[in-house]
Amino acid sequence: MSNRPEHLGPPEIFYNDSEAQKYTYNSRVIEIQTQMCERALELLMLPEDQKCFLLDIGCGSGLSGTVLEENGHCWVGMDISTSMLKVASDREVEGDLIVTDMGQGVPFRAASFDGAISISALQWICNIDKASYTIQKRLNAFFQSLFACLSSGARAVFQFYPENDQQIGIITSAATRAGFFGGTIVDFPNSKKAKKFFLVLMTTGAIELPRALDGSQSHHLKRKPREGKGKDIPKCKRDWIMKKKERHRRLGKVVKADSKYSGRKRSKRN
Repeated sequence: MSNRPEHLGPPEIFYNDSEAQKYTYNSRVIEIQTQMCERALELLMLPEDQKCFLLDIGCGSGLSGTVLEENGHCWVGMDISTSMLKVASDREVEGDLIVTDMGQGVPFRAASFDGAISISALQWICNIDKASYTIQKRLNAFFQSLFACLSSGARAVFQFYPENDQQIGIITSAATRAGFFGGTIVDFPNSKKAKKFFLVLMTTGAIELPRALDGSQSHHLKRKPREGKGKDIPKCKRDWIMKKKERHRRLGKVVKADSKYSGRKRSKRN
């Protein structure tokens, strides 16, 4: 099997009936999934001794959902593979299951969940399997809808396998545009086998990012200043005026035509 199964085909095709069975009942896979889900729960920092309502994104056959159940939480799972969800149903998991493509958005009401987790699924959204797909649009639709369906102060934790630093940048940029704070955590950064990437997203930015295990590789998301809000461009300058006029044009507003007098400093009158 390729180390990157997302290169072999879309998830709804790759995880067919046979692959779903092999994945679910492999003892090594179960062990790794359990460990990663427990770590994701730790990073969620949920209130102690409180039953929470969680979203499992890319829930597959419900291995991570079982961990959520064992920790006393209720959950809803979403996945695009009907074969995986069929196995989850056969296993009689307690969570509700929905067939959906996360690249089309998270189809739940605003502020529905106390938190969200995702194990080994986020990298799939960066694969373009159809001519109508674009990575940027799919990431924007996903993170914007996820932000909306989380309650105030909630977190989302993704364990994922990024292909390279550029892919991490594309994903984290989309998350910040949607309103999230947070950053990436790399557990065991010096180990090839144990190294794990986690993206920890917060709906508010006043909380400290947790520390990584066996290392200190935690990277906060970089938030770009909004266009025209920089302190280095005074409002009386031509550059600021021209940028403002261009923004208004994109919004469809009526803007006066540019001329040599636009932004020109007026002489003082006596």
